[in-house]
Amino acid sequence: MTAQASNVAHLPETHSRELAHIIKTDAEAIEVAKQVASEIAKEASLRDKERRLPRKELDLFSSSGLWGITVPKEYGGAFVSNKTLAEVIATVSEADPSIGQIPQNHLYMVEGLRLDGSEFQKRYFFELVLQGVRFGNAFSEIGTKSVNDVKTRLTAANSGFFLNGKKFYSSGALLADWVPVITKDVNDNTAVAFVPAGAQGLTIIDDWSSFGQRTTASGTTILDNIFVPSEHVLPHQQAFDRPTAMGPLAQIIQAAVDTGIARAAFKDTLHFVRNHTRPWIDTDLEHGYEDPHTIKDIGDLQIRIHATEALLARAGEYLDEAQRNPNEDTVAEASIAVAEAKVLSTETALLAGSKLFELAGTRSTLGEFNLDRHWRNARTHTLHDPVRWKYHAVGNYSLNKIKPPRHPWI
Repeated sequence: MTAQASNVAHLPETHSRELAHIIKTDAEAIEVAKQVASEIAKEASLRDKERRLPRKELDLFSSSGLWGITVPKEYGGAFVSNKTLAEVIATVSEADPSIGQIPQNHLYMVEGLRLDGSEFQKRYFFELVLQGVRFGNAFSEIGTKSVNDVKTRLTAANSGFFLNGKKFYSSGALLADWVPVITKDVNDNTAVAFVPAGAQGLTIIDDWSSFGQRTTASGTTILDNIFVPSEHVLPHQQAFDRPTAMGPLAQIIQAAVDTGIARAAFKDTLHFVRNHTRPWIDTDLEHGYEDPHTIKDIGDLQIRIHATEALLARAGEYLDEAQRNPNEDTVAEASIAVAEAKVLSTETALLAGSKLFELAGTRSTLGEFNLDRHWRNARTHTLHDPVRWKYHAVGNYSLNKIKPPRHPWI
């Protein structure tokens, strides 16, 4: 099958980029994240306005070594703590949350390989990751009963399989080197097929049209009878058949993106109120930033952001323990801790994006400032995993000692 539209992506070839730096410590990861963030922040608003894919920025991000920081130490990586991982993603997302979101599924697959990859798969794919190779994703489908309903299928072939299906929400796939695909194997178990960019039968269409997270390099992925060697298929269902940190690992990255969005909105609120907002007519104040009601709301937002950051760091510690000592209890505790962080990061990001306009005033809505991108990004990204079910999981665990289910959305 070939795409008829002109917006079919031409994916990058890995040899066209420099090999990535290899980060060795948590402290180095944090410092590199700050350096990357300072660069990608420069045109973040313009990229959002123009819906311009962050090609050079993503090359900078992956070549920095940050996409390899969760590779296990025995395979040459830093295997940073999850507190560090969350802070790295939050830092980059504060600069541009679309770019902060893109490695989410890449990092998810690094964890999947760590848990269930064969020795060949670990050595082969971890080495690629350390070189700067990027995984995109073709996970979700539309038009099915639920997000967990997968129609994409592998069928047996000599020394491998044929892969057929259609995906959407393929964040990062347009600029990826490999596209891991969630599929059902010949036994109807969930598997991941690793497909290299440019493979015959792989078509990725740039048709993501959301009002937020506009430059996540997402879109429709068409899989037309792609041959996949057996050694490129990961038995992914095993990560949830037993207690592992797979689910909360996926979720802490989502919470970190929202934390970054909240920080960015708050930062722009402070700047606008200090430099542009006028005092209300019923006061004798000289400046808008002297308004006691504004000061009170600024204080409230700052406290909520600090609380979000604290819960995110706490969740990382629980997740570290679940990785060190995976069992029913440690994994449940990690899932609940991450769910708490996800609830607060969601609500704080949405509140910060909305309060910006309330405190900054009508002028802040002008298109020249593009400040609505913070709320648009928050509203779009926080729809991934509804917090109403996070509340339920936390309450049910606290009250009834019922452990949450094991899947990528908790």
